[in-house]
Amino acid sequence: MNAIEIDGITKDFTPGLFGAKVRALDGVTLRIGAGEIVGLLGPNGSGKSTLLKIVVGLLAPTAGACRIEGVPSGRVEARRGVGYLPEAPDFCPHLTGFELVLFHARLGRAPRAGMKERVEAVIARVGLVEVMHRRIGTYSQGMRQRIGLAQALVTDPRVLILDEPTAGIDPVGAAEIGAMINRFKTQGRTVLLSSHSPGQIEDLCDRVALLDHGRLVLQERVDELTRQGGRTALLVDPLPEGVLGELRGWLQARGVEFHGVEMPRSRLERVFLETVGRRSKGGDERS
Repeated sequence: MNAIEIDGITKDFTPGLFGAKVRALDGVTLRIGAGEIVGLLGPNGSGKSTLLKIVVGLLAPTAGACRIEGVPSGRVEARRGVGYLPEAPDFCPHLTGFELVLFHARLGRAPRAGMKERVEAVIARVGLVEVMHRRIGTYSQGMRQRIGLAQALVTDPRVLILDEPTAGIDPVGAAEIGAMINRFKTQGRTVLLSSHSPGQIEDLCDRVALLDHGRLVLQERVDELTRQGGRTALLVDPLPEGVLGELRGWLQARGVEFHGVEMPRSRLERVFLETVGRRSKGGDERS
């Protein structure tokens, strides 16, 4: 059984009292298997957040249907196995991080036995132990994203819906959250996440669904899209020009076309992470 089934979802909005109808989503159909990580990719205004809100039952579609583990997403029981991180979460600033996550644990009917320990453990997983008793109003944007991820995880959900999970987080923090999302797959969780970043989708997701102007214009496995066929690359230590000439002649003698020499480039994000290292996150994080 699919974990999430999205069938022909259309969503229209009518801004203002006499505003013209705006179509945010137009006949989107998507299947997400259990244990799969799927990324929604698209520019601002493409309908990513609207689709995620329909999946978790915060918005009703104009047409179409959505089911989570076979249950219509508008029903309360469909959401009991779901953790949701909204885009730019705006939590009550007067609550502490611990109080917020505890509230969501109770709201999600987490077992009362060991609830305090469960809350502390999930806050530790997102690296906010040192600030969990500070008010959320004092948190940076990145820290609010992290505590938002903690509240999504506290009920141990089978399905996670994450809207821009690394928004406002520096590259080190984003890499840590990315590693956490990758671990979800080994735990058998299903993840549907949205991102503006093709690189993040490439690093984290099994499949990508590309939205543009409310329409699903592409869905494909990431490894199929990024595979460059028809050529073979060999990575070796730097070769002197004489050896390169010999190699070129050896290949041409065997009917293999020599296309040129390239020096492999590292991604800037990788350079950053290798330079500054992975540090524990806490009160020193900046947006």
